[in-house]
Amino acid sequence: MYRSMLFSALLFLIIACNPSNESKDRVMQARITKESFGNVKGEEVFLYILENRNGMKVSITNYGGIVTKIQVPDRDGSLGDVVLGFDSLKGYLDDHPYFGAIIGRYGNRIDKGAFEINEESFQLPINNDPNSLHGGFQGFDKKVWQVKEHTIEEGGGIELSSISKDGEEGYPGKLNVTVEYALTNDNELLIDYRATTDKPTVINLTNHSYFNLKGAGNGNVLEHVLRIESDQFTPVDETLIPTGAVENVKNTPFDFSTPKTIGERIDSENIQLQHGGGYDHNFVLRDSSSKLKSVAIVYEPSSGRQMEVLSTEPGVQFYTGNFLDGTLIGKGGKSYNKRYGFCLETQHFPDSPNQEKFPSTRLDPGEEYRSKTIYKFSIR
Repeated sequence: MYRSMLFSALLFLIIACNPSNESKDRVMQARITKESFGNVKGEEVFLYILENRNGMKVSITNYGGIVTKIQVPDRDGSLGDVVLGFDSLKGYLDDHPYFGAIIGRYGNRIDKGAFEINEESFQLPINNDPNSLHGGFQGFDKKVWQVKEHTIEEGGGIELSSISKDGEEGYPGKLNVTVEYALTNDNELLIDYRATTDKPTVINLTNHSYFNLKGAGNGNVLEHVLRIESDQFTPVDETLIPTGAVENVKNTPFDFSTPKTIGERIDSENIQLQHGGGYDHNFVLRDSSSKLKSVAIVYEPSSGRQMEVLSTEPGVQFYTGNFLDGTLIGKGGKSYNKRYGFCLETQHFPDSPNQEKFPSTRLDPGEEYRSKTIYKFSIR
């Protein structure tokens, strides 16, 4: 018996000191490099580049928590950058449509910028007349975030943190916010959001990356094939505020419950599409629980790239770059024209503070806001 115990202990030591390749793969973390990216009002801004063992790279700046690049291989193994943006910080400091940024305190629109909590009224800036959009004029997309490099079980990345003061952009409560980005060896970009407050408030955080799986600036996204795990959407009025109804997508241009190209019905006569010149709508996920589940899958036939979106959120905003008009000059001097990118913004629903039937976006003291989203890339 003693010999058996001694042999088992020796075997354990051999395995521990000489892990298998599979074990090594599990513990290998993404490599992180840091570069200067400029200056904002006296605060230095950095670019953090995450690279996994497959050569996939994700670049993130602490200005706005912006994802500036996602470089993934096509079916021939050639890396391509699949998110719209700019080559330098200046482009992000000028007016742009939230390319790659953290959106908060409230992602999407709030009707006329007004809501109530406990019968107290709050007024937000009207920056998308007549509504408030994406947190106001100085939302989280324009903050310089504090950064710590970190590793988690799945991969390596950075942790961004910031404090939103009570009354900032009209929102009540001091909000402590943390957003973690991590890159795994399974070609997943993980985004983990957390927040606490000292007063009742509303919160709805998301990331606003514009994707083009052919490569940023390489034409429109109309031939991308999309499936959304949804049978319902929330129709909107002429100002893109939800009417309060929840309608079935079956037999409408909103039915992506089975794979369809984005452009197949984008110019439909359906009145809801005409409000934004394309898709800019919230889809109600079949599974509205807070567990992590698949939200959507997008495939681009010419490159073979595929992206799956997973999230803990109950909805996703599908937007087709309707307001891009070619005036923005992006990476490599390329113009970003209408429908040159699409967004899949995981979220609670637009205008939820004014819609009692929608899932609540209220956060109270003593509670923690948690949300997680994964963008997973592969080849077909």
